[in-house]
Amino acid sequence: MIKKILVIHGPNLNLLGEREPDVYGNNGIDTLNSNIIDRANEQGLECEIFQSNHEGAIIDKLHSARKNFDGVIINAGAYTHYSYAIRDAISAIKIPCIEVHISNVDARDAFRANSVIAPVCKGTISGFGFGSYYLAIQALSEM
Repeated sequence: MIKKILVIHGPNLNLLGEREPDVYGNNGIDTLNSNIIDRANEQGLECEIFQSNHEGAIIDKLHSARKNFDGVIINAGAYTHYSYAIRDAISAIKIPCIEVHISNVDARDAFRANSVIAPVCKGTISGFGFGSYYLAIQALSEM
């Protein structure tokens, strides 16, 4: 049986390639998504990708994931630092979630070092550019 994973991109990730290229790189979200699909397929995983700038839409997607997916990779963007609602949704769905970040959040603004979702995720991968997602795919494939 093929494992199904969900990748969630949070707020402002739709602007990859435009927004702070010195932090997030010059490639856009379409390049990232294509690479994610390729990496998931290489690992024998079926992958769906979702992006939203809206907290409620992310929560709704997490809720639906509990019945349709074997794992979640989430880059919650700024919601990482203060969304207890997303934290509670991750905790409630009881499937493995991996938190990812393109940049090394610990090396940036002090507020970025605090993640309210990390305690309910299997792990956190940050600072490897788009590779953070690829490492998370590898981790889910081995769970």
